[in-house]
Amino acid sequence: MTEARVPKPTRTTPPKPPVSYDEFLEWADEDTRAEWVDGDIIFMSPISDAHQDIVEFFLTLLRVHVEHHGEGWVRSSTFQMKLDVIPSGREPDIVYLREEHRDRMTGTYIDGPADLTVEVVSPESGPRDRGEKFYEYEAAGVPEYWLVDPDREELLVYRLQDDRYKIAFEGREGRVDSAVVDGFWIEAEWLWQETLPPVLDVLSELGLV
Repeated sequence: MTEARVPKPTRTTPPKPPVSYDEFLEWADEDTRAEWVDGDIIFMSPISDAHQDIVEFFLTLLRVHVEHHGEGWVRSSTFQMKLDVIPSGREPDIVYLREEHRDRMTGTYIDGPADLTVEVVSPESGPRDRGEKFYEYEAAGVPEYWLVDPDREELLVYRLQDDRYKIAFEGREGRVDSAVVDGFWIEAEWLWQETLPPVLDVLSELGLV
């Protein structure tokens, strides 16, 4: 008896703009690399291995810290942050939300600003991360924005002061403490090593294992 083969489902073409945010969420899936901006769907280029390594390294450190202290939520780029300023549905590489803001969590996105966003810059995303997203996150009230640029080997940390971002750290080395994730810090130079430091060694240095 010949086994019947079920055709693999194919992605539908994106809806034509203007697209509501609900329509965007209904169309997109967890593998979709796209953001929603004022009714348009913005597709993003695939990321490199080096980019993903840094995201996963940073994400692991932050997630273990948060779980250890039980003080909020950490999500990766598959989880959107919906902002009303433009409006937009952005996918930061990493987001952190404090316990007191848990009401912003929905099943598929954060409804409002996260307390911390992290973007790892790529050649394709640089203008967007430093331009559109910078101003959107600032206007929406994201308290802390970290920009990690592997090509420049530069870490920029912005914090809101009087509704405007001010640089709290700029450089390639040195200890960087978060102002919104209590007790969390990294050494900037960890991020530029050709082979990233072993996670367990770093977690031990952070006092988490």
